[in-house]
Amino acid sequence: MRFLNFHAAAALILGALITATPQASAQLRVVATTPDLASVAREIGGDRVNVVALAKPTEDPHFVDAKPSFIVTLNRGDALIDGGAELELGWLPPLLENARNGRIMAGARGRIVASEGVRLLEIPTSFDRSKGDIHSLGNPHFMIDPVTVKIVARNIANHFAQIDPKSAATYNSNLARFNARLDAKMSDWQRQVAPFRGAKIVTYHRDFIYLAQRFGLSIVDELEPKPGIAPSPAHLAQVIGEMKANNAKVILVQPFQNRKTAETVARQTGATVLDTPQQPGAVANTSTYLDMMDNLVRALATGLGAKK
Repeated sequence: MRFLNFHAAAALILGALITATPQASAQLRVVATTPDLASVAREIGGDRVNVVALAKPTEDPHFVDAKPSFIVTLNRGDALIDGGAELELGWLPPLLENARNGRIMAGARGRIVASEGVRLLEIPTSFDRSKGDIHSLGNPHFMIDPVTVKIVARNIANHFAQIDPKSAATYNSNLARFNARLDAKMSDWQRQVAPFRGAKIVTYHRDFIYLAQRFGLSIVDELEPKPGIAPSPAHLAQVIGEMKANNAKVILVQPFQNRKTAETVARQTGATVLDTPQQPGAVANTSTYLDMMDNLVRALATGLGAKK
């Protein structure tokens, strides 16, 4: 990740902000670190909010290219929604330091930590960097569990109501509507995946454990030997053995992961590589969180069905 003389760039940008005239707007200016959080914020905020996502849909949320322009966006924000659980630890803190916006600092009404109240999985008993890019607070990829997203949506609604009390009823109404749509979709997603309950799958990174737990799938291995560590030939040979032994026939990858590596393993195991992005907008016709989950579940059910 690059910070390209970050403090110098920040000074120039903030100097311009001091002389700039703020744009008047009745909407809350909401900044989300990732598109999935931005999508949920739009569902809850409706026309009361203007939401901007910092990360691109096809970008690894751990390693977002922190641009100086993000400082301006954060400086002007009324609210910031971040994943928490150290998801953005590598790039967000320097941006916040340079943005100098008390409205979105830790503990402020405008700082919304999505992981608050979420039961995180894989909390390490000891912090050891030799185990790879682990997170001391637990696995941060919980947005892929639709049930957990209801907790996130409630966090967002609560904070929006604190920032903008006069619209609290609207935020709560939008939350109830979103939850109802999510419940209906969840029934459909469970129906699609139910025939494959217990199926063995392989992922590139440890980013599908919440999905696997929710839908009753079993992850037998990852192509990365440790989180954030590039696959080695020796480890891939081990994965191939595990896949053959467990009859695992699908490999899940995201847009920023090495698909050629997954294809190499697939050729030697008779598996299918499934493109399963976790962010809205990564592929066509997935502009919302619900669209993204529709696409992911459909790809998963189709892939598992073809290899049944």
